[in-house]
Amino acid sequence: MIRPSGAPPSYGLDGMTTPLHSTLAAVTARIASRSRATRDAYLARLDAARGQFPQRTALSCANLAHGFAAMPADDKLVIRSQRQPNIGIVTAYNDMLSAHQPYETYPQRIRAASRAAGATAQVAGGVPAMCDGITQGNAGMELSLFSREVIAMSTAVALSHNMFDGALMLGVCDKIVPGLVIGALQFGHLPTIFVPAGPMTSGLSNDEKAKIRQQYATGLVGRDALLEAESRAYHGVGTCTFYGTANSNQLLMEIMGLHLPGAAFIHPDTPLRDALTDAAVARVVAIGASGDAYTPIGRIVDEKAVVNGIVGLLATGGSTNHTLHLVAMARAAGVIIDWDDFDALSAVVPLMARVYPNGRADVNHFHAAGGMAFLIGELLDAGMLHDDVMTNAGPGLSRYRDEPALTGPEGGLAWRAGSAYSGDRDVLRSYAEPFAADGGLRLMQGNLGRGVIKVSAVAPQHRQVKAAARVFASQEAVQAAFDAGELQRDVIVVLRGQGPSANGMPELHRLTPLLGSLQDAGFQVALVTDGRMSGASGKVPAVIHVSPEAALGGPLAKVRDGDEIVLDAVRGTLEAQVPAAVWNAREGAAVMPAGDDTGRLLFGMMRAAVGVAEAGASVFFNDVTEDAAQGADAVQSPAPADFVQSHRGAGAAR
Repeated sequence: MIRPSGAPPSYGLDGMTTPLHSTLAAVTARIASRSRATRDAYLARLDAARGQFPQRTALSCANLAHGFAAMPADDKLVIRSQRQPNIGIVTAYNDMLSAHQPYETYPQRIRAASRAAGATAQVAGGVPAMCDGITQGNAGMELSLFSREVIAMSTAVALSHNMFDGALMLGVCDKIVPGLVIGALQFGHLPTIFVPAGPMTSGLSNDEKAKIRQQYATGLVGRDALLEAESRAYHGVGTCTFYGTANSNQLLMEIMGLHLPGAAFIHPDTPLRDALTDAAVARVVAIGASGDAYTPIGRIVDEKAVVNGIVGLLATGGSTNHTLHLVAMARAAGVIIDWDDFDALSAVVPLMARVYPNGRADVNHFHAAGGMAFLIGELLDAGMLHDDVMTNAGPGLSRYRDEPALTGPEGGLAWRAGSAYSGDRDVLRSYAEPFAADGGLRLMQGNLGRGVIKVSAVAPQHRQVKAAARVFASQEAVQAAFDAGELQRDVIVVLRGQGPSANGMPELHRLTPLLGSLQDAGFQVALVTDGRMSGASGKVPAVIHVSPEAALGGPLAKVRDGDEIVLDAVRGTLEAQVPAAVWNAREGAAVMPAGDDTGRLLFGMMRAAVGVAEAGASVFFNDVTEDAAQGADAVQSPAPADFVQSHRGAGAAR
C-alpha cells in the first residue's frame, strides 16, 4: 500500500485482533492507578497552557516585533498576519559529535519546507550535546547524566518565548533525547515531532572492535592499533552503530509515536532522510490546533505509550540507561513507573533482536532485516503492544507497521507495508521464534539494595556468581589492581561511590575489557556498582544502579574486601553473605567527594538535589510521595527509614 508524502498510514484502531497479553494489561493498569493523581495534574496544566492559537497572539506588539525582527521579509509578513503556524526548532547540533553534525543544515531545510506548508519556522534555541564515547573514563563523564537536566531546561528556555505553535526536536544521542523529551513535555500542549539524523554506515565489525579493545587492555597490542580500530569503527557522520543508548533512544521515539513511521535508522545525507525531514515539517503543521488532527505531545506520552516503550526496549535488548531515562521522561508527563514494571514485563517479552553488544550485528543490519516495522508488527499481532494510542502519524500504533520509501521518477515519499518476515534470522526474529523467552532485564534485590542487570548478552553459565568481593572507589583503582595481577581469581568487583549524588553517576565502560578478559581466562567475575554501564555492558554480569547509593548510606558502603557475595540473576537476588549481627554493626565507609575541576563544581547543586536512580536520577521529579503513587504494589526497597522519608527517597517510597 502506497501513501503519498504528508499522508501517513491510515490504519484505524481496529487493526489489532489479538487480545492484549494479560501481564501487559496488568502492568499498564497498575501504572495508570499509581499515576492517577500526577497524570491528572499534568493534563490540567497542559489544558491550561493550551490557551489561544497562534500562541504569539498573547504577545504585545513590542514582544512580537522582537520575535520576528531577524526573519526574512516574506516570513515577517506571514508572522504579522497571525494566521499561519510558526514552528520552533530546538537543535542539538554541534560538529564534534558524529550523530549531531548532520543537523548543521537542517534549519535551512526546515524553513524551506515550512514555507511550502504555508508556515514559518525559527531556531528557538540550541541545547548542549555531549558524548559518553568521548568523556568515558575522564572527569567530564561526571557531567554526563546531569547534562540531561541542562538539556531539558535549555529546551524549556527555547520554547518559553510563546512564539510557536509546534516544535521540531533535533537530537539523537544518550542524554540529548531524554532531555529534549522532558523539556518538550513542559510545553505539552504543542505538537512536537522528533527528527532523527540516522546512523553512520557500518565500519569495522563489532566483534573485531571488541577483540582489539580487550587485547589493548591486556597489553597484547599498543595504542596505535587500538586507535586505528576505533577510527575504522567510528568513521563518519551519523550515530554510532552499536545498540547503546543513542539507538535505543531512536527505537523509543518511534515505538512511542514521536517520530514519523520508519524514521529511526535511515542514513544521514540521503534523499530518503531529506524527504522524511520535509515530511516531519508538513506533519507538525498538519497536527496543529487550527485543524481537526490536533496532537499535542503531552497527549501522546501517556501510560500506554510508556509501556510500549518498555516493551520495545526489552524485545531488542535496549540500553539499561532507560531504566533511568524512560522513568524520568514518563514522570515529566505525570506517569510513574519503576523497576518492578520493567521486571514484570521482561518476564513475558521475548528477545527478538540481537544487535551488538547482544550480538554481532549493528543497527544497520537490524534495519535491513526488517527493522522497526517488522518488530512493531510482530509485537502488535502478539498482543504485546497497545495499538490504541495517539501518535504523530495519527491514531493507532499500527501506522508504524509501514516503512517509508521514495517512489516515482521524482522520488516522492510514500509509506508502504513493512516486511512480513525477517530478512536475517541471526539478527531479527519473529515473536513466535525469539532468541530468548524473556527480555533479559532483571530487577536484583537483597541486603545490598535494589539494582538492575541486563543478561541478554550474558551466557547462562555466568548468570550466577558466588565469589569474594574486592571493593574499589574508582575506575582507576580497578585498573591498577588489574594491572598488578590482583584480580586473577574468582571475584566480584564492588565499585561504589559512583551514584548520582556522589559524582553524577558516570558510565563505567573502561571496566568492560578488563572484566571480560578475566572471564575469558576462566574466572567467575561480576560487577556490582551504584554507577552506570548502559547498553554496552556486554557479556560480564553487572548489577548496576544499585540503590540506595553508597553516598546516601546505602548498604554498598558496608561491603568489605573478602565478603562473600552471591549474585543470582536467575532468581533476582543480590546478597552479601555476612552474619546479620556483623552486618548490622558495621559502619558504612566514607565516599570520596566529587572533584571540582573540569566543570564539576558547577554541578554540585544537582548532586545535592538529585533523586534516586529508580526515580530516574532526576533533579526535577524526586518528590513523588506515597499519596501520588498510591496504586503502586511494588516490593519496598530495603532502604534505611530516614532515607525513605527524605525528599530523595522517591524511588524507594512508592
